[in-house]
Amino acid sequence: MSEFQGFPVHHLSSKYLEMDCLATAGPRIVRLSYKGSGNLLAEVPGAAAETPYGQFRYLGGHRLWHAPESLPRTYIPDGDGLSVKQTADGVLLEGALEEPTGIRKRIEVHLNPDQPKVTLVHSLQNEGLWDVELAPWAISMLRLGGTAILPIRLDDNPQGLLPNRRIALWPYTHLDDPRLKIEDEFIQLRGMPDLPPIKIGTFNPKGWTAYWLDGVLFRKSYAADGDHAHPDHDCNAEIYCGANFIELESLGPLSRLAVGASVVHTETWEFYESLEQPFLSEKMMQFMKSK
Repeated sequence: MSEFQGFPVHHLSSKYLEMDCLATAGPRIVRLSYKGSGNLLAEVPGAAAETPYGQFRYLGGHRLWHAPESLPRTYIPDGDGLSVKQTADGVLLEGALEEPTGIRKRIEVHLNPDQPKVTLVHSLQNEGLWDVELAPWAISMLRLGGTAILPIRLDDNPQGLLPNRRIALWPYTHLDDPRLKIEDEFIQLRGMPDLPPIKIGTFNPKGWTAYWLDGVLFRKSYAADGDHAHPDHDCNAEIYCGANFIELESLGPLSRLAVGASVVHTETWEFYESLEQPFLSEKMMQFMKSK
């Protein structure tokens, strides 16, 4: 397809994967297909937030934000001004300067030709007039119907005297939500439609989150920096589920970004086949513990 919700796209492909990135807006990745399957990324036409700077359109797919979340700072419209540069193994997507914040967003996409793997290098550059405190925040909106998996156990204290798990809950989250399962090692959240929103986060020392859908596991991994503070009660991983999509979110540490400086947050996306539904599945949990 040559367009997505009225926007032109730039297409990438490998032996295993097909991807579409917006060619004039974003940076956004809006389609991701494994071995010819349907688009794993959610599409949410019509969903938008009104801001003093204009309308921010969610569209769907994968985007780069900067945390902590705040309206209108987080929701600067990104509907035009993108530049696209072809690279040896992918593409560089460079967004327009966010005039209200002084931040410019970039996503480098590196597509592995021989494995079902993509590396995304997200960067935020401060081109404003003063230092800014922020954290890079990579958000993947995925189709409903599957189960998200998030590790929660930190390395055990040998004497068992210190806590080794922490969970952040948003005001609209209810622990008796039937989609949610919290175990000793993992949080699981099923992506079910037409239910109230739910969000949960943690500091994840394993450095990955995953989503199972139709027998295929999508995993995105990233560096887990336990030496620096993160937003949202020190979360580096969060899962959100709304009525029409589920999100896997990863965050880098908070930093004071000087004028002219940039910060980088890298994710690696991988696919695994022929795996059973993880919710209540011991076999799946054993597989995830090995990762």
